[in-house]
Amino acid sequence: MKKPFIKSFSTLVVTVATAVTLIASYQVLAAGPTKVNLLTTDSFSILAGTGVTNVPTSTIVGNVGLSPAAGSNYSGITTAQVNGTIYAADGTGPAGSVNNPGLLTTAKNDLTTAYVDTMGRTPTNTFATGDNQLGGKTLTAGVYRFGNASSANLTAASPLVLDAQGDRGAVFIFQATSDLVTASASVVQLVNGAQACNIFWQVGSSATLGSSSTFVGTLMALTSVSVNSSATVEGRVFARNGAVSLNANTITRPSTCLASSADGTTDGSGAGSSNASTTPGLPNTGQKSSQSSSLVSALVFVATITSIGFAVYTLRKRRTR
Repeated sequence: MKKPFIKSFSTLVVTVATAVTLIASYQVLAAGPTKVNLLTTDSFSILAGTGVTNVPTSTIVGNVGLSPAAGSNYSGITTAQVNGTIYAADGTGPAGSVNNPGLLTTAKNDLTTAYVDTMGRTPTNTFATGDNQLGGKTLTAGVYRFGNASSANLTAASPLVLDAQGDRGAVFIFQATSDLVTASASVVQLVNGAQACNIFWQVGSSATLGSSSTFVGTLMALTSVSVNSSATVEGRVFARNGAVSLNANTITRPSTCLASSADGTTDGSGAGSSNASTTPGLPNTGQKSSQSSSLVSALVFVATITSIGFAVYTLRKRRTR
């Protein structure tokens, strides 16, 4: 009489262990990286250390900041080109700019914090050094590291496609150990719910975005960023220590992330939202979407009920023998 019970008990143990393993594996795969917390830098489209130069006319949606350099290091940028506020560290900024050294100091410190956080994420995949490591790839949520390219990390031959697989909370992080170069007319494309607000680029030196290219995400370079003529950015352009150089560009700060979608898709057009905040707001929470965690909870519930039912069935069978 004991052998059937021992066999049933062993089966129960195996069943529960298998369920727990599957759930744990799913949770690791589904969670992906958490969002980078931008804190006070969230409201900025442009943030630089030594200067912000512009060859008119650019269109910027979001705030613009320069620190610790003096406001006189703004060049070619006017309030007419900015749907937001131009902040200066002193009273020498462009006409209509706001003198707020305290806010800028905090924002630059928060930029350093976000940069270090992004740089420290464990890579999901590391691409070999060479030309066009990113072009032609379709990537899902994760952390991707790459090194120097012979000409460009992303060429115009084929786009870099970021696929959220229907999860609007999907986060994409890119770590450039050296510089970042995108070629003229190159494209970063979003599909299946991917959002610019969830895409982050950390660059170990300087970044250059090619003429007429389409770029998406928050770009944080250690040194400087050059955005060449007619390039479009749905995201942010940040230079920790150096300058940001613009040339008739469109820079649009991402709107607040959408939590869900009826069809789980996005048009991937790269167009910015007109409702972007132009004043410093609440920081991002840095939390992942609840979509995957809800599904994991459901799986845990089903596995628990199944295990309890199996245990009750086993005990009843034992008593009837």
